[in-house]
Amino acid sequence: MSDIGGRRAGGGGSSADVLGFSESAFVLLRDLIAQRTGVYFSSDKRDLLADKLADLLAALGMTSYLDFYYLLRYDADAPRHWRALVDQLAVPETYFWRQPDQILAVARVLAPRHFERRPATPFRIWSAACCTGEEPLSIAIALAEAGLLERYPIEILGSDASAAMLERARTGLYGERSFRALPPELRARYFRAEPGGWRIDPALHRRVQWTIANIVDRADVAPLAAVDVVFCRNVLIYFADETVAHVARTLADTMPDDAHLCLGASESLTRTSTAFELVEVGGAFMYTKGSAQNGTRPPDAGGGAAGYLSRIR
Repeated sequence: MSDIGGRRAGGGGSSADVLGFSESAFVLLRDLIAQRTGVYFSSDKRDLLADKLADLLAALGMTSYLDFYYLLRYDADAPRHWRALVDQLAVPETYFWRQPDQILAVARVLAPRHFERRPATPFRIWSAACCTGEEPLSIAIALAEAGLLERYPIEILGSDASAAMLERARTGLYGERSFRALPPELRARYFRAEPGGWRIDPALHRRVQWTIANIVDRADVAPLAAVDVVFCRNVLIYFADETVAHVARTLADTMPDDAHLCLGASESLTRTSTAFELVEVGGAFMYTKGSAQNGTRPPDAGGGAAGYLSRIR
């Protein structure tokens, strides 16, 4: 199975053709999946959704996508089928030191500033939709490199909606693709080679707590968002605009006023939320609800903040 933009290889036709994925069944499943997981499949992705669901239907002995919809909607065992579906939809495309500017700004600016003001208060970071764990572990590495991880109370939480992805994160064993951006000296310092891949330093790995959470579910988000920094990167790109707005409202309602929100380079809240303001922190761009004391507001470019974002990317 390829990632969100790919197609299943081989076969004599799409799953949509073979199993009769009608437009009405597609719309029902697409909207239900978007409502529960945030992931949205536009009309031109009908075959892609069919491919992603085909293995689940086969395992259940089903030949109807509409029956699968009713299973998800009404079956007594629906939670188990949703867990399998979330694992199937997961996109394990991440790696260490991905877009490191924000990670370094947290380690070099935000964390030191926090401990100057409140040295005994834990500095808390939540990596939402962390997939197989490379992002929160990169944050831990950056904090260790800054000499903070062992000196101060720091809590790092990694979450994902997919139990399968989190199980891989808890294992702490990574293949070569995860290291395509990590500086070699950091790889040598924090990993050791073993059969099957590279093992993260157990002491560093223990600094991250792992939990299942759905970023679209307010009940899941509320207790996790009460932190100093939220990383929610490279996940909103799979959501419809209204879901992005929902996530932004939930985070705005539940994050502290002086907290910071880090999004991916291709993601923006300028069209969906006014609660957050774009600021520059240590050369990195992120969002905050208290910009006057938490960063420098970037200058306007043509088209306001949206124009500025388009220029810096």
